[in-house]
Amino acid sequence: MPRLCAVCGGSKGIGRALSRLLAERGCRVVVVSRNQHAAQATVAFLDGADHVGFCCDVSKGEEVQKTFRIILKTCGNLSYLVNAAGTNRDGLLLWTRLEDMVAMLHTNLLGSMLSCKEALRSMLHTQGGAIVNIGSVVELKGNAGQCVYSASKAGLEGFTRSLAKEVASRNIRVNLLAPGFIGTDMTAGLGE
Repeated sequence: MPRLCAVCGGSKGIGRALSRLLAERGCRVVVVSRNQHAAQATVAFLDGADHVGFCCDVSKGEEVQKTFRIILKTCGNLSYLVNAAGTNRDGLLLWTRLEDMVAMLHTNLLGSMLSCKEALRSMLHTQGGAIVNIGSVVELKGNAGQCVYSASKAGLEGFTRSLAKEVASRNIRVNLLAPGFIGTDMTAGLGE
């Protein structure tokens, strides 16, 4: 039986590429996206069968709880979780609106925390597992015009390190990948 993997932010960019790779490697993939149509389109694009898509805004605790309960009930226990959901609104800190700060922190940091919390309820019943959080090289190096984005990703790094220590005894690995610039819908126009 294939191992079950949820990919939050799995309908676009890095998340979509990881959904495809996991399906190619024989996993049953649950694509989680803010947009149901995008989730279903990605599922149709994946190799193999029995992949599913769910609509969920990971920045909203109740939606995350409900979605992961449905995943557990309809698909079974998770073995893997990838947190690739992210948002960025570049701008100098002096000109960044509060609502943009909150949106980035809630999606990039809180969303991963909420997804991990709910996924772990399921993963503790499997024989080991893994969580991968997608950070950014900006969390390590900084970048003008990306103070809030950088802070959200640096927070994700600290969260990942601590969570790895909390669940290591349960044979669950937790890691963070911090890629450099990758051309996606979110980064369109940034590298030019």
